[in-house]
Amino acid sequence: MKEPNQFSKRILLAVSGMSPQIVTETLYALAITQNEQPTEIHLISTNSGKQRAVLELLHPETGHFYQLCKDYHLEDIQFSADNIYVIPDKDGTPLDDIRTPEENEAAADFITQKVNGFTRDEDCALYVSIAGGRKTMGYYLGYALSLYGRAQDRLSHVLVTEGYESLRGFFYPTPDSHVIYDINNNPLDTKLANIMLADIPFVRLRAGIPHFLLKGKASFNDSIRFARTVESDPLLEIHDNHLSANGEAVILTEINFAFYLWMIQQTVFEQAQVQRLTSTNTVYSHSYLALCSHIIGETKDYDKTLKVLSGGMSAEWISDRRSDVNKAFINAIGKNSAKAFLVQSLGKNNHRHYSVKLSKEQIVGFHWA
Repeated sequence: MKEPNQFSKRILLAVSGMSPQIVTETLYALAITQNEQPTEIHLISTNSGKQRAVLELLHPETGHFYQLCKDYHLEDIQFSADNIYVIPDKDGTPLDDIRTPEENEAAADFITQKVNGFTRDEDCALYVSIAGGRKTMGYYLGYALSLYGRAQDRLSHVLVTEGYESLRGFFYPTPDSHVIYDINNNPLDTKLANIMLADIPFVRLRAGIPHFLLKGKASFNDSIRFARTVESDPLLEIHDNHLSANGEAVILTEINFAFYLWMIQQTVFEQAQVQRLTSTNTVYSHSYLALCSHIIGETKDYDKTLKVLSGGMSAEWISDRRSDVNKAFINAIGKNSAKAFLVQSLGKNNHRHYSVKLSKEQIVGFHWA
């Protein structure tokens, strides 16, 4: 497993409200105290938060991001106003704050989609900081990383020396003495401040997320719902010519749908084993075609399959159907949740066989036993 600093593209991702110091504080902790300099910085904020970040961090003359890079000779870090994303409401209007339930839902979805998007790049590592913004923003960012994060991604919080935290004039420990004042007008030297990065372990649930959510626009609630299917007892429901796993539709062709029901018939209800074939098998093809005819009728697909299986069912035909069926379950409910529903290959050497390991009680709507 590669460490984050072994990736050529390393992204610092944070949320921020009206305290953009989180960016320079986290950057300092990563680059100076841990020698893990990111190559890009991306910030999620509100409309007013972005305006403050641009003025205080990216002003061409007084920007603290540029000053930090100059003070500590940090080069080639991509960070601009284009890297600061404003959370929109459901109508696309940029939010100035996050207060109402509707605004919180919009923030959750936006943050989740951003994390999802960044984690699609297999050639990058994420340093995610939850130290900034409203507490709900940090929560959504951390939970989104738990949902979509990979082995190379990290979650952290910055700890600042007492007295310096949340001061408007403090952005990072400076290499030379510089005086600022606390809320009681007491002088403090920014050179004497300490910043530590607290790594936060998190559970990675990515394997439980279906492929279509990994590749598409995932809402926060949908991501949570699919991740929770890992915790559910498996339930297969059969409805006429389609089926669902734990309440989610599994898209199969008619031939593959009939094949999966045939596997259930053979291995669950009749408690038989479907052997891994070394030659064509007419017993299997006859029983499959009988069930297939009953389920889908004598359609063009059935006629085509009848011709293919006229000489018996082959190992290659079973392998192709099994592969298609298993991919459909994984796409529908994610790799972890799909395990209970898959057509599994069991046994060793010449005694290998295929089976579905569901129990009869976990199957609803099967009428062909």
